[in-house]
Amino acid sequence: MIIPASLIRSYETASKNNKLLIDWVAKQYIEGAEIASMCAGSFMLASSGILAGKTCSTHWAFSEKFRELYPDVNLQTDQLITDENGIYTNGGAYSFLNLLMYLVEKFYDRPTAIHCAKYFQIDLDRNLQAPFSIFNGHKKHNDEIILKAQVFIEENYRDKISMANVSAYLHIGRRNFDRRFIKATGLTPLDYLQRVRIEASKKMFETTRKNVSEIMYEVGYNDAKAFRDVFSRVTGLSPLDYKSKYNKDNKFFH
Repeated sequence: MIIPASLIRSYETASKNNKLLIDWVAKQYIEGAEIASMCAGSFMLASSGILAGKTCSTHWAFSEKFRELYPDVNLQTDQLITDENGIYTNGGAYSFLNLLMYLVEKFYDRPTAIHCAKYFQIDLDRNLQAPFSIFNGHKKHNDEIILKAQVFIEENYRDKISMANVSAYLHIGRRNFDRRFIKATGLTPLDYLQRVRIEASKKMFETTRKNVSEIMYEVGYNDAKAFRDVFSRVTGLSPLDYKSKYNKDNKFFH
């Protein structure tokens, strides 16, 4: 098994400067070695070509750059760890420890992984990066119409937004609008709206003493179940669990 470290943030330069190593890693994989990359080490694997058509993860903050450079890779930044055809990747930063525990369990056994996790005080079964990610939109593209749509959504997410009205406002057919939006951002317009609303609600859970219902209404939801379902899907936590985890004044909540 080969475990490449993370690359520096100038990924194109780093890939060019490490071409000998990258080619060697790809050759080893083709000849039967397994590869486990940490954080932005996935950029090295992608630049070698061995991730084409495969699933991988990387730090959520680097997702836009990764998709820009390697559109042929199925990037899943909500996932903390991916495992496909002898290639293992992880989210980022200290989550490489979870990748190591995953590998210990896979190549040794569960009791050994539990022992290591207890000794090094690692949360063994954390498998999502989603609770830690910050949604900043996906704006590193050149579609001016979609940029206008994104700005409109971000400025009006509290209101009831009809995507048909948004596309009409931008003088573009609905199907073409959806297609271009997905191509530019990797999300459907509705998914984008949900991500914006959930990010706003996360910030309120972190910094205010408002309850779930109050925050739900403030970010544009009227259905409590729909809000909980979307929040849990995006963050991997329920609204109450998120509030409990990140609000220092949580002891005052009732």
